[in-house]
Amino acid sequence: MFVDSHCHLTFPELASRLPEIRQAMDEAGVDRALCICTTLEEFESVHALAMEYGNFWATVGVHPDNEGVTEPTVVDLIGRSERPRVVAIGETGLDYYQMEVRKGGRAVVDLEWQRERFRTHIRAAREVSKPLVIHTRASSADTIAILKEEGEDGSTDSAGGVFHCFTETAEVARAALDMGFYISFSGILTFKSAQDLRDVAAFVPSDRLLIETDSPYLAPVPYRGKTNNPSYVPYVARQLAELRKMPVEEVARVTSANFERLFPGVNS
Repeated sequence: MFVDSHCHLTFPELASRLPEIRQAMDEAGVDRALCICTTLEEFESVHALAMEYGNFWATVGVHPDNEGVTEPTVVDLIGRSERPRVVAIGETGLDYYQMEVRKGGRAVVDLEWQRERFRTHIRAAREVSKPLVIHTRASSADTIAILKEEGEDGSTDSAGGVFHCFTETAEVARAALDMGFYISFSGILTFKSAQDLRDVAAFVPSDRLLIETDSPYLAPVPYRGKTNNPSYVPYVARQLAELRKMPVEEVARVTSANFERLFPGVNS
C-alpha cells in the first residue's frame, strides 16, 4: 500500500533489526522500500538487501557530505547501476550546511570537489537513463544551476529524478518541478515548526509527490526524536492527506504509482 522511497537500512541503527523492521512494515502496510547507497564501500551491502528481499530495491551513489571515501567515476557508477535491482543514481547533490556549519566553516568556494562529484553522478545517470536521487541543503541555487548546466531540463533525454527529503522553499520546488523532478517529503512534514514546508507540500502536483522516511533519521510525530524506520512512512502520508484534503488511501495509491513511474525498474 505505502512505499518508502528513501531509507538507509544498512546503517547500524537499523541493520541489526531488519527482521523486526520488516514485520513492522508489513503490519503498517508498507510493502516496498528503496534502499539508498551513500558510499561505494557501502554499495555491496545495500545491493545485497535488494537481492535478498523482493520488495527492496537499491541505488548507487556517494553522498555529498562523505569525505575520505572512494571518489566515484562515471564508469564506477554506470557499472554498479547495471546490476539487478539497482534503479537509480544517488544519493547525490550538494550539502553546504554540513561543510560550513559542522566541518570548520569552509567557504563554498572550497567545495568544488563536491560540485564535481555531483556532475559525475548526473553524467552517469544520463548515460544509463536512470533517475537521480538528489540531496540539497543550504545549496539549492548551485544544485539547480548544475542540473541545468548538465542538461537536466525535463526533456526526453534528461535523467530526471527526485529531490528527496525536501525542505526548501516554494521557489526551489517550482524550479525542480519545471525540470521534471519529483518532490519527496519526509517526517519533517509532521513537525510543528514546519508550516512553510506544509505549504509547499500542499501545492506540489499529485503526480509528482513521493513519501519517505530517510530512516534512521527524522522520525515523524509521534515518534520524533526516536530512531526512524520504514514502517513510519504512513505518518507522512497521513499528514499529506490532511493537507490536501484527500483520503490517506488515495495518497498511498498516488505516491505508489509515482514511485513506479519514476523508478520503472521496480516493475521488472
